[in-house]
Amino acid sequence: MTMLGTFLKPMHPEGYKFVAIFAAISLVLFWLWEPLGWIGVGLTVWCYYFFRDPKRAVPQGAGILVSPADGVISLIERAVPPPELGMGPEALMRVSVFMNVFNCHVNRAPIAGTIGAMSYRPGKFLNASLDKASVDNERNSLRLDLPDGRQIAVVQIAGLVARRIMWWVAEGQGIRTGERFGLIRFGSRVDVYLPEGVTPQVAIGQTMVAGETVLAVLGRDLPQTVSRIE
Repeated sequence: MTMLGTFLKPMHPEGYKFVAIFAAISLVLFWLWEPLGWIGVGLTVWCYYFFRDPKRAVPQGAGILVSPADGVISLIERAVPPPELGMGPEALMRVSVFMNVFNCHVNRAPIAGTIGAMSYRPGKFLNASLDKASVDNERNSLRLDLPDGRQIAVVQIAGLVARRIMWWVAEGQGIRTGERFGLIRFGSRVDVYLPEGVTPQVAIGQTMVAGETVLAVLGRDLPQTVSRIE
């Protein structure tokens, strides 16, 4: 990787219009007062980095489950999956990844499977790091059906300043581990509900990289070191 490539990352198309708006405002601010213009430039750069969409080296191997989001593990606890996914009333192990406004916000599938159910539900915009955000906040929920019959829930949750959850997948669609499936702007959280008996291999406060950091292994086989660029 070149030095330039270290700092300049691909941007998701969703960010083009926002960067253009920030840049236009910066030009107006320069006309009003130069110091304000430089503040606008800083915000434009931030907007570009918010919508960055870098490639990731996705680990391969049966049963490897990766983080669906960049951010920090904020919660690890048992909770009932969203009822709209039809996964029953029993509590499962839930791992929450909190994304701040400086994280990459492109979300990726934690494991390969078929999208057996998907449901969007409007709601509040509480701080996404709070436990009750999983119940009260706006969310988009996906159920991944695995070939062995097990199911995993992935829930995009809007945060305090997030005002739109986006997705580009549909029920019945197959998806690969680490494949991009959605985006939330600006500041949010993604929950993963693991099958019964699966133990998370992460800890609260750990920094996660979407599509790369192993969150859990569904089985006894050790993760393979071979990876795929996604």
